[in-house]
Amino acid sequence: MGPSVTFENLTLGYDRHPAVHHLNAVIEAGALTAIVGPNGAGKSTLLKGITRTLVPYEGRITITENELHRIAYLPQQADIDRSFPITVWDLVAMGLWRRIGAFRLLRGDDRRRVAEALDAVGLTGFERRPIGSLSGGQMQRTLFARLLLQDASLILLDEPFTAIDEKTAADLLDLIAHWHSEERTVIAVLHDFDHVRTHFPRAMLLSRELVATGPTAEVLTGPNLAKARQLCEAFDESASICTRGAAA
Repeated sequence: MGPSVTFENLTLGYDRHPAVHHLNAVIEAGALTAIVGPNGAGKSTLLKGITRTLVPYEGRITITENELHRIAYLPQQADIDRSFPITVWDLVAMGLWRRIGAFRLLRGDDRRRVAEALDAVGLTGFERRPIGSLSGGQMQRTLFARLLLQDASLILLDEPFTAIDEKTAADLLDLIAHWHSEERTVIAVLHDFDHVRTHFPRAMLLSRELVATGPTAEVLTGPNLAKARQLCEAFDESASICTRGAAA
């Protein structure tokens, strides 16, 4: 089973301005959880905290079975340099780096695993295509194939369905459901409430602070969504500056 993730009085931010305030919550082991909220609510920031990309200003994040090599992280496509001269095969094979190292040549079994991952996401035949030539959906399939090879117990997805076609979204949702059936812990930042309600049993609603967390039907209610919008609109960027932990 994948790990649980516990947030204790967690504050994360940038340049001493908090993006997530005093968060207390638990994502249970093996849960399939959507992180939702208005733009600027701290959703992507929370994933960066889990990966240790951001150091908390206050509080802490505890991951059971805390081994960072067991975490797989899918960033937003906008954060990926698609002009880099690399093929689909080479990008997917990077999912093996933690197991075999960055500079070792792939052996027969490794090459088989890369081919199987490409087949699982419907990209057989795309191996030698440069990533800069891919559509948004093809690129996302490539990134999911890399996640498959990482074989992580905690999977973090930042807006995985943005700017992709419906067929690709459906195929990737099937893959996420498969990870959930294997009792991996999957956390996804999402905007499409239909996807959340249909495919994600649990949700966490953020608006810089926690609004609600729990079963999706209990979180995505009219009053909760209205409160999230009000909190985000009321936030004064200059009014809240972190002083504790600012040197970290």
